[in-house]
Amino acid sequence: MGRATSVAIADGVMTLTLARPDKLNAYNPEMQAEMIAAFDRADADDDVRAVIVTGEGRAFCAGADLSGGAATFDYGGDSEWRSEAVPRNADGGVDFSSPSVRDGGGTLALRIFRAKKPVIGAINGVAVGVGVTMTLPMDVRLASETARFGFVFARRGIVPEAASSWFLPRIVGIANALDLCFSGRIIGAQEAQGLGLVRSVHAPDDLLPAAREVARSYVEATAPVSIAMTRAMLWRMLGAAHPMEAHRLDSRAIWTRGASGDAREGVESFLEKRDAAFPDRVSRDLPHFSPWMDDPDWS
Repeated sequence: MGRATSVAIADGVMTLTLARPDKLNAYNPEMQAEMIAAFDRADADDDVRAVIVTGEGRAFCAGADLSGGAATFDYGGDSEWRSEAVPRNADGGVDFSSPSVRDGGGTLALRIFRAKKPVIGAINGVAVGVGVTMTLPMDVRLASETARFGFVFARRGIVPEAASSWFLPRIVGIANALDLCFSGRIIGAQEAQGLGLVRSVHAPDDLLPAAREVARSYVEATAPVSIAMTRAMLWRMLGAAHPMEAHRLDSRAIWTRGASGDAREGVESFLEKRDAAFPDRVSRDLPHFSPWMDDPDWS
């Protein structure tokens, strides 16, 4: 257990809880590192089939920790996010290709994007700023009736982060994305559901049970390697320029999966009218015939 998060694993589901309730689970470098480590652990553990992310207390995540005051977002100045001297080009300008200038929320969002297991957000309370953008690369979001959402960046003099300019329009459409970001207004759970930002709204005590039921429906009768590949394929094809890109990827994936022990077991179990026991494991059997499973270079 870390100091900013907690992790519990039961029945094949990892529950990752943001655990700074006295700070409304505000996001800081420690939380970022612990969350990334939890996703690394989930991907490496074949007994973990899905991940639920939720918050402790009355908030999910109230955004970036602003206790550093006016310098909070000055990553070239005194912000706690600054890890080293500002990288400079030969002409003295900032070297924006350096990993040290990366947005911390984006580092987490891209790690969630690369996850090999389904990721379910159980939004138990306020989720603003990075508290909402970190949920966008999750596969499905459920909300408590007490949840509130806000893309408040323009009200803080900054801009949307965590790669949300890519994720948010794909989830709610460009007009709704612009409205949410231009206004910075806070919306309730029901409006968020109407926009497609969340799948369903639940009484507070019913939220985690509902999230666990969603997780169960994803993993109880499915092949883990197929789920990992499907997740990667669908997310990455959102940016494809032509359906031929999807056809190429589908063809490679079907060819590879069709010869697997999972495919044989899937067909035989269906014909024999029994539960499948899929033999392949994410940790050892994911194919790497295409860059879609690799980490992108920072540039």
